[in-house]
Amino acid sequence: MLRALAGLARPMLFALEPEAAHEVTLRALEHGIYPRASSVRHPVLEVPLWGLTFPNPLGVAAGFDKDARVPDAVLGLGCGYAEIGTTTPRPQPGNPSPRVFRLISERAVINRLGFNNAGHAKALERLKARPARGIVGVNIGANKQSADRAADYVAGIEAFYDVASYFTVNISSPNTPGLRDLQAPAALDELLGRVMAGRAAKVAAGSPSRPIVVKVAPDLAEEDVGPITEALVRHGVDGIAVSNTTLARPHGLADRAAAEAGGLSGRPLFHRSTVMLARVYQATGGKVPLIGIGGIDSGETALAKIEAGASLLQLYTGLIYEGPGLIGRITARLAEACQQRGVSSIMDLVGTRAAEWAAKPLD
Repeated sequence: MLRALAGLARPMLFALEPEAAHEVTLRALEHGIYPRASSVRHPVLEVPLWGLTFPNPLGVAAGFDKDARVPDAVLGLGCGYAEIGTTTPRPQPGNPSPRVFRLISERAVINRLGFNNAGHAKALERLKARPARGIVGVNIGANKQSADRAADYVAGIEAFYDVASYFTVNISSPNTPGLRDLQAPAALDELLGRVMAGRAAKVAAGSPSRPIVVKVAPDLAEEDVGPITEALVRHGVDGIAVSNTTLARPHGLADRAAAEAGGLSGRPLFHRSTVMLARVYQATGGKVPLIGIGGIDSGETALAKIEAGASLLQLYTGLIYEGPGLIGRITARLAEACQQRGVSSIMDLVGTRAAEWAAKPLD
C-alpha cells in the first residue's frame, strides 16, 4: 500500500509549490507514511569510515531535513546515514519567497533559500529525544547577520557534540551573502583553526573525537583547488564534501526558470560536481575521504561518483524526480557493480576513474 501511495505522490506533490511540497513530504515522513526499505542488505556496500560503519554509502543531502524532523525516516527509507541541517545558532527565515524553482525538463531545481531554519535549540531538542541509533550527521552554518561567522560554526560544534555522529561545516552555500568568502585561504585558515580547536577542547574534556567534514562549492577556480585542499589537509579535517549547488548555468538549459538567481542542483550539476570531486580526490592524493554530491539520480551516476573518488554519497534533487524507490535502485546497482568487477567491497571502486574525470573540462 505504501509503495502504491509513493507512486501517486509525485504528481500530487508537483501540483504544489516546491516549498509546500517539501513540507508535505516532511509531514508524511514524520507520520510514518513512506515505503520501508527492503530487509535485503548488501555487505559489499558497507563503508568503514571514521570509526563508524555505514551500512551503505547513501545519504540525503543537507537542506532536506534542516531541523532534525525526520532522520529516522531517512534511515528507514534505506539510506546508510542521515544528515540534518544546515542549522544556524539562531532561527532565521531565509530569503524572501518565491525562492525554490523546479526545472522539470532539466530534472533540476534552483533554490535561494538562505539557511532558513529554526536554530540550534529546536534541532538539538529533537536529536536528544530520539533513540541513539544509526549514523546521523549535523550540518552547521552561520547566521546571515552574524558579526563573527567562525564563532557560529564553533557554537554548532559545541551544541551538537553529544548527539552528532559527525559534523559537516557548510561554507559553500551560494545563498548567504559572503559565506563562500570563507573558502578564501586566510579566512579558511582562521575558520578551520577555530573549529578544530573547538573539537580539541571537547576531546580534552573526555569526549570522543567527532569527525569533521568541510563542504566546498563546485564553482572553485582551478587555481584555488590546490590551496584550499592543502589547508583542509593541514588542519586535519576528516572529510571533504564535494559539492554544493552551483551558480553556473550549463549551456543548453531551456527551462525559463533557469534565469532565476540561486544555486542549481540536479542533473545539470552532475558533470561539474563530479569533475570537481575527482580534482579534489587527486589534490588530496586520495587520502581524505570524500562525500560526492550533485546530480545523482540513478545507479550509474552514483557509481560514477564513487569511481571519481567518493567514499560516501548524498542525493536530494534526484529523489524529487525519481521518488524514494531511487535509494533501493542505487544500492542494488552498486552491489551489482561490485559483483561484476569481482571486488568484495564498494571501497575497492573508489577513485578508479578519478584521473579520467579530473581531466574533463568543468562545462
